[in-house]
Amino acid sequence: MTSKALQSFLDENIADLKERGLYNEIDPVQGPNGPIITINGKELINLSSNNYLGLATDERLKKVAKEAVDSHGVGAGAVRTINGTLDLHLELEKKLAEFKGTEAVISFQSGFNCNMAAISAVMDKNDAILSDQLNHASIIDGCRLSKAKIIPFGHSDMDDLRKKAKEAVESGNYNKIMVITDGVFSMDGDVAKLPEIVEVAEEFDLITYVDDAHGSGVLGKGAGTVKHFGLQDKIDFQMGTLSKAIGVVGGYVAGKADLIDWLKVRSRPFLFSTAVTPADAVAATKAVELLMESTELNERLWENSNYLKEGLKNLGFDIGESETPITPCIIGDEKDTQKFSKKLNEAGVYAKSIVFPTVPRGTGRVRNMPSAAHTKEMLDDAIAIYKKVGKEMGLI
Repeated sequence: MTSKALQSFLDENIADLKERGLYNEIDPVQGPNGPIITINGKELINLSSNNYLGLATDERLKKVAKEAVDSHGVGAGAVRTINGTLDLHLELEKKLAEFKGTEAVISFQSGFNCNMAAISAVMDKNDAILSDQLNHASIIDGCRLSKAKIIPFGHSDMDDLRKKAKEAVESGNYNKIMVITDGVFSMDGDVAKLPEIVEVAEEFDLITYVDDAHGSGVLGKGAGTVKHFGLQDKIDFQMGTLSKAIGVVGGYVAGKADLIDWLKVRSRPFLFSTAVTPADAVAATKAVELLMESTELNERLWENSNYLKEGLKNLGFDIGESETPITPCIIGDEKDTQKFSKKLNEAGVYAKSIVFPTVPRGTGRVRNMPSAAHTKEMLDDAIAIYKKVGKEMGLI
């Protein structure tokens, strides 16, 4: 029997979310998550996937994944520290270290797990973390788990960062201080000011941590935001995901060998959660190899991104200050945003509405994620649909 208190809580709060246009409905995809997806039997141009390079459906990755099932089974069978570390995991980590230009890498089950694992393994209640106000939820939760003092600084505000770093150091209250930022901010598509962050970090001896979930495979000709700025030897933690541009699932932290060694003995998701499957490990390795061999997919991604941006901007949509393929159409009102997304869907484009609490109230947007797999014809069709729906709703 359900608790009356629980039922009351659920009824009141779900109704409240629906009333305010904040209730998120999940749309199951029937079949592969490619440039065209099928939802409820209808084909739609897909502009909501993180599958930047189209690798989630790449035949080369599918082939090696199938072979890994035959050679190693469907599951790793244990946590990494018992006997769940397969040779395939080690091959993945070696390839990632080469890709990121670091001494070593540790891989995890997801990007979210990386941030929960790595931050709390190094920072504790005697430390402080300077965190960009727009950092991803997994960074926020990782910081909370560490029990360190969290000191937010204004988004990409280097004066505020320097001021708060100076105050934290001069207070003498903390053993260690970390500065942590997304490399690419997932809702607006802007890029962290890493050179300036490194300057502040060197001035005040801060530990540096970059979550490059949306930068890996995208910036630095695919090697990421840190490589884009040539700062591989200046960043202590390079966190990345295998679930977006890489097209599979999982995450990793790249850095000095002794840091990675410490994470292997002290990061809780590594110690207490079963390792990723053999198929995932080998498919991710193959994806990284493809990126190291050729920049073709990366170049196609940027070409498509620039094409879509130009098309939407010319129509009069507010696409913010994005510097990456992430292309928001900022509508503002939450209900209008959800209505716009629904009408796009009905017309043939799947572009999901993003509202509070993922973004601040009053900044609702439809976020577009063009990929290397889209054709110009698909993007032309999408732009035409945006024009039609935008005019219908009086948005352009």
